[in-house]
Amino acid sequence: MTTIAFIGLGNMGLPMAKNLIGANHSVRGFDLSSDARGALEGAGGAAFDSVADAVTGADVVVSMLPSGKIVEVVYADVFKAAAAGTLMIDSSTIDVATARKVSAEATAKGFSMVDAPVSGGVGGAAAGTLAFMVGGTADAFAAAEPILDPMGAKIVHCGDSGNGQAAKICNNMLLAISMIGVSEAFNLGRKLGLDDQTFYDVAANASGQCWSLTSYCPVPGPVPTSPANNDYQPGFATALMHKDLGLAMEAVASVDANSPLGKHAADIYAEMNDAGHGGVDFSGVLKRLAGDL
Repeated sequence: MTTIAFIGLGNMGLPMAKNLIGANHSVRGFDLSSDARGALEGAGGAAFDSVADAVTGADVVVSMLPSGKIVEVVYADVFKAAAAGTLMIDSSTIDVATARKVSAEATAKGFSMVDAPVSGGVGGAAAGTLAFMVGGTADAFAAAEPILDPMGAKIVHCGDSGNGQAAKICNNMLLAISMIGVSEAFNLGRKLGLDDQTFYDVAANASGQCWSLTSYCPVPGPVPTSPANNDYQPGFATALMHKDLGLAMEAVASVDANSPLGKHAADIYAEMNDAGHGGVDFSGVLKRLAGDL
């Protein structure tokens, strides 16, 4: 049994922590929400009123936090309370520069650290089927892998510190671009008189096939489990896609990459979010492009 401090018990963090408990780890949790702390206790974990209290006595620290700025603040407290040699795993989605900065600070203080952002959403967190993209040394990855295993179905070492965040940012930029493309195709097909199911049957078996079409189809009907069949309830909210695309555009600027489609996707999701649709699943961009949202 490993003693794990889990910092950040939100929509993603809480089910992840529960899966660690289910794997017979001892979980000490902290969140600003008393309801979240109570939910962890109800699942068999121990909840604490501060980061320092949760981290004290832990072998591993796992975090799932909303921004790079908060990650920096939280880990300043973690570094003060953690025992020498503690392994730290940050599963937040943040900018590459901050991930590398915090990891360098951890190393300087005698800790091992990986950045391990996830893909798979709330459903994947609950089912323990997340995909982890991990950045850090080979030794840190080897130490983190058995901790990540109860929470994920796929764990990929992406290279040095920050490369997990790089992989996540690139993947989600690609996802946004592909969802917009699939949505534009369905909207055009409708205007040309094509039935949604008919177009799906063609494209799903032709060169236009992609995950945004066959696993997360943005029109109701063809893929029963997609948010389109639940009034576009997330899923993966537009506000989160907007955040991730902001990180992608920061990365594009930092290395002077050429990404015209990424920028256009970022602009579309920014407009959708700013119009008050941040709580709609990101596949709802189909309705936004059609003028129905």
